[in-house]
Amino acid sequence: MRVLIAPDSFKESLSALEVANAIAAGVRDVLPGADIICIPMADGGEGSLDAVIAASSGERRYATVKNANGEPCQADWAWLGDGSAFVEIATAAGLEQIPAQMRDPLKATSFGVGQLILQALDAGARHITVGLGGSACNDGGAGMLQALGVELFDARGQALALGGAALQHLSAVRLGALDARLRETTFEIAMDVNNPLCGPFGASAVFGPQKGASPDQVRQLDAALAHFAQVCAGVLGKDEQNTPGAGAAGGLGFAIKAFLNAAFRPGVEILAELSGLPQAMRGADLVYTGEGRMDAQTLHGKTPAGVAAYAKAQGIPVIAIVGSLGDGYEALYKAGITAAFSLAPGPITLALACQDAPQYLRQRAGDTLRVWLAGGVSKPVAESS
Repeated sequence: MRVLIAPDSFKESLSALEVANAIAAGVRDVLPGADIICIPMADGGEGSLDAVIAASSGERRYATVKNANGEPCQADWAWLGDGSAFVEIATAAGLEQIPAQMRDPLKATSFGVGQLILQALDAGARHITVGLGGSACNDGGAGMLQALGVELFDARGQALALGGAALQHLSAVRLGALDARLRETTFEIAMDVNNPLCGPFGASAVFGPQKGASPDQVRQLDAALAHFAQVCAGVLGKDEQNTPGAGAAGGLGFAIKAFLNAAFRPGVEILAELSGLPQAMRGADLVYTGEGRMDAQTLHGKTPAGVAAYAKAQGIPVIAIVGSLGDGYEALYKAGITAAFSLAPGPITLALACQDAPQYLRQRAGDTLRVWLAGGVSKPVAESS
């Protein structure tokens, strides 16, 4: 029996590789001789860099940059050896790097992301994929642009401070000092959301609260980003604020699209290509996938939905083992997930679930495989319309 295991990471708990290994151990508990293929996956958010390096034999490189609070931190990126690089914004401006009591969504900056891009340019990269997700900033990518040489000024001609709130004072954008190498470089955005920059479904309204923004701060940031987009449109002659994905990573999607002419692609699609997921899936009898929380949002570019789509195309059943099942997860059944299970054995705290996740994943993998074998099912259950 061939089993393919292709999960995402479990945020603040396990990497995608650790999740895959735990599930594999559960499969071996039931079928010691099973042919198991583990392909750690990601969708552009946290853990994408590790998955890219594992999939492509890329070289991890390090740089000291500013974190979202503007303080020095060590971030990493991947040189892929073919003249291209992969930058995961969470390593430079990630939410998990900033303790909850120190988060300031009004001042958080994406400056460090620009510094990582400069490192890739210095190494000779002329194609850069940027993984968007897990950011602590809500500055529309302004900090990244400032690191790359874009100059932002207020009405008095003073350089604009870092952070999203400062954008409400933006008066002028100058491109003369923008790094010239950027014109020779193609950019691709690996993302897992399709939100616009502003409005009720924009970066501030949807993701701002996760970064510590109060309702008043959400309104302030949303207005600041709208003003930023309006000024940029006057300079660039185009307005990208409503482009699907512009609101990803606190608006970094907007800046990379508008100023660097990036192409948007689902992150799970990029990772699937790098890892050879569709090819590895051929001949598999069963696929396992998973993520920290599965809900209706999983349909919109998250790893389990992407893995399920590839499996569905080949008629292979998919079992999802996740940290928790949220509202609307049942919609995944029409997208190719055969069955979904929470790893928790019963009511437990989040801290305990994270601590003992490897054990629980192993147990649930074994449990679900026993049921699957008992049913003698070799094809996915048909979902009624």
